[in-house]
Amino acid sequence: MPPEPHRLSRAEARRVAVRAQLLTADRPDDVLDVVRHLTCVQLDQTAAVAPSADLVMWSRLGGGYDPAELADLLDTQQLISLHNLARPAEDLALHRAEMARWPGPQPWKPWQQGLVDWVAANDAFRRELLEALRGDGPLPASELPDGALVPWPSSGWNNDKNVKMMLVQLVERGEVAASGRGGVRGRETLWDLAERVHPDDPVPDPDDARRERDARRLAALGIARGRAAQTPLEPNDVGEAGEPAVVDGVKGTWRVDPRRLDAAQPDGTDGTDGFRGRAALLSPLDRLVADRKRLTELFEWEYYLEMYKPVAKRRWGYWALPVLVGDRFVGKLDATADRAEGVLRVDALHRDEPWDAATEDAVRAEVDALAAWLRLEAWGPGLDRSG
Repeated sequence: MPPEPHRLSRAEARRVAVRAQLLTADRPDDVLDVVRHLTCVQLDQTAAVAPSADLVMWSRLGGGYDPAELADLLDTQQLISLHNLARPAEDLALHRAEMARWPGPQPWKPWQQGLVDWVAANDAFRRELLEALRGDGPLPASELPDGALVPWPSSGWNNDKNVKMMLVQLVERGEVAASGRGGVRGRETLWDLAERVHPDDPVPDPDDARRERDARRLAALGIARGRAAQTPLEPNDVGEAGEPAVVDGVKGTWRVDPRRLDAAQPDGTDGTDGFRGRAALLSPLDRLVADRKRLTELFEWEYYLEMYKPVAKRRWGYWALPVLVGDRFVGKLDATADRAEGVLRVDALHRDEPWDAATEDAVRAEVDALAAWLRLEAWGPGLDRSG
């Protein structure tokens, strides 16, 4: 007989999610441990304020975080970039299990069969790339030969990008891996043979690996859907991991990590450690806001990354940082690090609801802390408390 689902209010579900993401007053103190717990951190280079991965680390670790620590972990391959996500090296075997059955379990869908056919038609091209990397790697894509006999069947976006698309497939097959950055201005991904990057750990059964990935993802999210729409990079669903839960006012069943349920009560009122919230400024790519559907369902909060919108159509700003206070999102910070002027320019601090004095003080202190970490001074019209 299946277990009775846990019953949670929205507030309780939010506390579970926030604590699972290490965003309470109980801060962690080690970069590698944070990535191990979160399972992955997106390595996006947009730096309107700071690169996303560094913002993720700072929001957890605080002002003592040094971006050189994350860079060093990547350089020494304690963290490995897979799909532009920094992952603990010891987790790579869980992903290599999926690579071993590229392009996925059979029966294949037409698009999967198309990948198999394209790689097979370009087998000489594939081998040429591997030989170039074996002899001269790591190399950026710009220095690899395009020997495709059959061009990538693009609708326009990837025209004349045969090298890029072959590298994508070689990563998925476990033959090639990202090994750092270099090339023009040090911003190009360097590629190498996967055997020189991935740890040589035993590869588990693919189904066992998927269940373990689901369990680790749930531990990082606290609460998530068993099934969710397919997303690029990292899934939002967790399969059968954890235990079932229902959230008052939200349709359907969730999966919750029972080890996180002590966070459902504030301030240890039930005799457990409980939930001690704080203010936090998050990267727009932070895992807590990445699943927009969950964000709406649990946090009842609207957010979009607007960097790709025309300026006139932006509501909150190019790289607006979500503002978390306790277990609620209360606004967005539109700020830019102007290093030439030595300021963190705050153009707007959007308040999604009226803020009391305690919220104003907590958010302003976090803005000042962000500026101090960047070795800048917070300045701009957005710091006017009347906003």
